[in-house]
Formats: sequence, structure tokens, C-alpha cells
Amino acid sequence: MLGILKQTKLLKLFYAMKNLYKTKVTTHGGRNGHTRSEDGILDMELKKPEGLGGPGGDYSNPEQLFAAGYSACYGSALEVVAEKHKVDLGDYSVTATVKLGKTDSGNLQLSATLDSYIPGVDVETGEKLVNEAHEICPYSRATRDNIDVTLNLLLDE
Repeated sequence: MLGILKQTKLLKLFYAMKNLYKTKVTTHGGRNGHTRSEDGILDMELKKPEGLGGPGGDYSNPEQLFAAGYSACYGSALEVVAEKHKVDLGDYSVTATVKLGKTDSGNLQLSATLDSYIPGVDVETGEKLVNEAHEICPYSRATRDNIDVTLNLLLDE
């Protein structure tokens, strides 16, 4: 039987927010399991990658799913700040590279690199957009001071 944690009034006040969207995803079996969203849109087998001692193959894993979510969310944040500054992003893209490693004490730890390709902007404008997007992106806010995140601006030469 699953226990339910009771929230204190203090915690409830701290996390109070206007809900804009929610989703629910259940995974059975961890890294070597199956994950499915309540609406069935996300429905896939997960396997440990070879680098973690798993079979690899044509399966996803938590790091890929995190990288997909982070790159999409950060890209949307770039759109918001570009609109604010009246900058055309052109055919922009964000590539998130997520690494899973071990700390000196043996704990598993994530790190992320966000490569933002913004064609047609100058370095100063691009850096402003990348940094402001990092300030407002919900994934960046959630990971701030928890994992190393490197921001790279990629421009046309």
C-alpha cells in the first residue's frame, strides 16, 4: 500500500501556483521498464544504454527524455525573449546534451549543455537572448544550482 505524504501549510504556500497544464506519466520497471502517459501519447519501452551496462538498442532512456524536454522548453523560452526584444530567431534550434556521471563521492549526477543555433543574429544579441531564456525557462529554473548547465551560442560565420 502506498502512503500519502501530508503537506504542511508552509509547503503548500511555498509551492502555490496557478496551474496552466499538468500531465501524468507512469513508469514500471525503472530504466529497464515501460513508460506511458495517462493519455497514451507517450508509450514506450525503456532500456539502459550500453554505457550503463544495459543492452542499448532502439530504446529510449530517462536522459534522452530529459534532453528532449529541456531542449523544447528552452527553445520556447528563447521565442518568448526574442519576441520581447523584437528579434527574429529565423530557423533556430536548440540541442540539449545530457550527461550522466558520478561525483567524487560516488553519487550519480546529471549535467547539461544547451547549444542554441540562432542564425542571423550578432553575438551580443544572441548572448542576451540565450542568457535571458535561461533565466525564465522552467527546466533551467528547476535545475539551477543543482546541476551544471553550459550555454553555447552557435552562429553562422
